[in-house]
Amino acid sequence: MQDLFSGQRTYIKGRTFPRPSERVAIQNDHRRRLAALAGLRAAANECGIRADSDRDLVLLAEDEVSLLEGTGDTWKNLGDAIRELRALLPLRRLGDFGFSSDAENPLEESDGRLIRIGGGVEAWVYISSADGSVYKFYLPRDPKRIGSEFAFRRGEECRWAADAELGDYRALFEKLLLVDILGMPTEVVAITFEGVLVAKQGFGDPLPQDRDMSKALPAGLIVIPSRFLRANRDHPRLFFLDEQPYLIADLHARNFVCAGDGILYPIDLVAASLPSDFAHEPTLVDWLARVKANPNAPLLPDVADADL
Repeated sequence: MQDLFSGQRTYIKGRTFPRPSERVAIQNDHRRRLAALAGLRAAANECGIRADSDRDLVLLAEDEVSLLEGTGDTWKNLGDAIRELRALLPLRRLGDFGFSSDAENPLEESDGRLIRIGGGVEAWVYISSADGSVYKFYLPRDPKRIGSEFAFRRGEECRWAADAELGDYRALFEKLLLVDILGMPTEVVAITFEGVLVAKQGFGDPLPQDRDMSKALPAGLIVIPSRFLRANRDHPRLFFLDEQPYLIADLHARNFVCAGDGILYPIDLVAASLPSDFAHEPTLVDWLARVKANPNAPLLPDVADADL
């Protein structure tokens, strides 16, 4: 299938979710996009370009350095890196999605192909009137930042504390991959010239906002002992993505939907990979190694939590 707005390949259509093989393809695209952004940053550094934000990188046009590519391999590598990212993150205009480019706030002026159904601090959410797919428009929250991620600091009543703060595009790409892996099919459709990231998800029905999610979280999430880490978002959990431990939280009812199969799917979260400073905490490192092998491992080796 082709996406109605970008013309890109898509596996998502309203309440019809992708098949397992298609889910693998979507997640591979997420991983390739993250790798392409890392490669672009490295190539830019080789050329002496020091971007103070990855926003400066994700908006580079394919012909940005075409005049310099003949001067040496480093500039040729940068051109190749830009084109690799553009293939996975095409630049589009807000008008391509039916919004008026002349309006003071274009996302408030739609031609009816996308109907707003909600949104929060990070993104405005729309549903396609043609096929019922959900589109999320992540708006830059200041000139250089977008979305949110966790920042870690030493805690007062625990080893570490995590606070949600403004994120960057890399963190947003990681978040969308995690949402997909944890259940809800999620594609990155495009980025606009204004830096608005457009993502696409399957449709599900919202849950009652006061629903207790503590016993209904996706499989694979591990409870984090409060002596190690506390976060200022609902239901902080540990999750291993490609061998790397991540803190995932903000798992309240508004960030879940119920699909036609009756399964609850997360549609949003806040996340961050655990910092390298954790390696200096022997007890924490030991616990991470044991729960990676066995999610039900006790807090301390050979000692049940109930006996502590």
